Amino acid sequence: MKISIATVDSFTSQAFSGNPAGVVLLEEELSPDQMQSIAMEMNLSETAFVQKTDKPNQFNLRWFTPTLEIDLCGHATLASAFWMLRSGWAREGERMHFSTKSGELIVRSIGEKLEMNFPLIPTKHKSHPHFSHEFMGSAVVNSAELKKNWILELGSAKEVQECEPDFLEIAKHSEEGIIITAQGVKGYDIYSRFFGPNVGVPEDPVTGFAHCALMDYWSKKTGKTLLKAFQASKRGGEMEIEKVEDRVMIRGKAVGVMQGIMEF
Repeated sequence: MKISIATVDSFTSQAFSGNPAGVVLLEEELSPDQMQSIAMEMNLSETAFVQKTDKPNQFNLRWFTPTLEIDLCGHATLASAFWMLRSGWAREGERMHFSTKSGELIVRSIGEKLEMNFPLIPTKHKSHPHFSHEFMGSAVVNSAELKKNWILELGSAKEVQECEPDFLEIAKHSEEGIIITAQGVKGYDIYSRFFGPNVGVPEDPVTGFAHCALMDYWSKKTGKTLLKAFQASKRGGEMEIEKVEDRVMIRGKAVGVMQGIMEF
């Protein structure tokens, strides 16, 4: 079997920055085991698999890390939509409707950016059972719990950026991962990083799903419904997020960096 596969950098306009995702536009059905094997071979934080349905602009979408299938992935959705437009699977300005494990997701192009309509992820103020006061040497000033993950607010953007994570310690004290965040600098409202060693992603370069939770967290804290966000990983990436009722509009750019054929 031969399949076409692409690598797309999301939440950036420059190659080799943002968050890379594998994208497979399926011409024929693959089994979950085959998808998992491809994701493991790609060894990116996520690989997305898109399949057409019998309805116009309606697609099935699944995401796999190198180790397991996950329920929601923003940057791989952005990458999928970008590559679908590039490959003629979708048209500029038309809404792409994706059926996923997290319900329907809608993406459309707006100029140079893509806008994703994602569910707001509710957060609950709660102290982390292990990192209640300190995380990797920085004071934790606030924290919140969400499904399978935690948000820890640190005192400054500098502390977020300079944090040196102990992935074994994080894995031991989290189900999926931990989001660290702080008020932003340099024109950004918020900074963040995401560590997910238990899902095979020690540090994710830019994380769409995390911002669905960060939007809820920061809107409760500040009352703001529109934020410019920077994820301060080594690669770095940026996005604009907006709360609209129980949804989050995530806007960002993407760039294609590689295309090839996988044979198995």
